[in-house]
Amino acid sequence: MMILKQIFYYGPLLFAFGFIAPLTAQIIERAGWTPPLDLSPLAVGLVLAAVWGTSAQIRGTWI
Repeated sequence: MMILKQIFYYGPLLFAFGFIAPLTAQIIERAGWTPPLDLSPLAVGLVLAAVWGTSAQIRGTWI
C-alpha cells in the first residue's frame, strides 16, 4: 500500500518523464528542428518534462 501511495504522489513527474519527454523528442525530430546548444531532442524533452512535471508536482495541477 505504501508503494502505491508513493507512485501516486510522484504521478506528475512519472507522467512527465514517461510521456511528455519522448513525445517532445519525437515532435522535434519530425519537425526537423535543431535543438540549441547541440543537445539531443531527448535531452530537450527531458528538460521540458522536468520543468513542467516539477511545476505540476508542486502546484498539484497541470494547468
